[in-house]
Amino acid sequence: MEGPTEISSNKMFEGFNRRYKHYSPTLGCDMTFSIFFPPASVSKKVPVLYWLSGLTCTDENFIVKSGAQRAASKESVALVAPDTSPRGLNVEGESDSWDFGVGAGFYLNATQGKWANWRMYDYVVDELPKLLSSHFHQLDTANASIFGHSMGGHGALTVFFKNQNKYKSVSAFAPIVNPIDCPWGQKAFLNYLGDNKSSWEEYDATYLVKKCNGLSKTILIDQGEEDKFLHNQLLPHKFEEACKIANVPLTLRLQPGYDHSFFFIATFIDEHIEHHSKALHAS
Repeated sequence: MEGPTEISSNKMFEGFNRRYKHYSPTLGCDMTFSIFFPPASVSKKVPVLYWLSGLTCTDENFIVKSGAQRAASKESVALVAPDTSPRGLNVEGESDSWDFGVGAGFYLNATQGKWANWRMYDYVVDELPKLLSSHFHQLDTANASIFGHSMGGHGALTVFFKNQNKYKSVSAFAPIVNPIDCPWGQKAFLNYLGDNKSSWEEYDATYLVKKCNGLSKTILIDQGEEDKFLHNQLLPHKFEEACKIANVPLTLRLQPGYDHSFFFIATFIDEHIEHHSKALHAS
C-alpha cells in the first residue's frame, strides 16, 4: 500500500494536527485525512478515535472548528478524520446538489452504475485503518472507537453496529438515525443503492440496532432542540424506541437552545471524548 504524503502540520495543545494525502484503491482517487497526535504519542502507542463528518464537510471542518484537541490531548487519544466522499472522479452530476454526491458519501458502498466508486464504508472500515496501521507506529489501531455528526453520526452508528469487534464505543451529534424515513436518506439510498429497500436497512441505525441482541456498551447521542433538521431529517426518537425494544443502553441528551452547528459540537465535544476515553483505556 502506497504511503500517505504529509500536507500540513500545526502544533496544538502540545500535540500536532497533521493532514495527509494518499491514493485510495477503494475509491479510485486521491483522498485526504487529518490526524491529531496527542503529546503522549511521542513515547507510546495511543488509541484511535475516528470522527465522521456531515454533509458538505471535508476532513478539515472538525479539526479546525470543534476544539476537540484539548480533551484528546488530555485523554491521550488520537483523532482521525477522513473526508466524506470521493473527490475528483468527475462523475456526471456529482456536484449538482449539496446533499448528494461530492461531500455526501453517506458511509455506504454504492451499487448503482456511475456511483460504483462511492464506497466510503469500505474506505472507513477497511482501507483507512490498514493504512494507519502500516504507516503510523504511534497509533494503536486495534484499540479504536468512532463518533460523528449528522450524516457522520449516521455513519458512526451503522459502522459500529456492523463491526462491534472493531470499536470499543460509539457516540454521535445530531445523527441521521433513520435515513430510510427521511428525505436526505431516501435521496442518497435510491441513487446509491437502487430501489430495493431491503438493502437500505443495512445502512439504517434504527434497523441495525434491533440486531444487537442486548448490546452492553452505552451509546451517547447529543441533539440540539433548536436544530432545524430535528423533526424531518434526524428523528432521534425513532432510534430511542428501537434501542428500548432491543435492550440497548442509550443516553439521548436533548440540549435546549442548541442547533446543528459546530457551536453545538464544540460545547459538548469534551464529554464525548471522555466517554470514548473510558472505553479505550479500560483494558
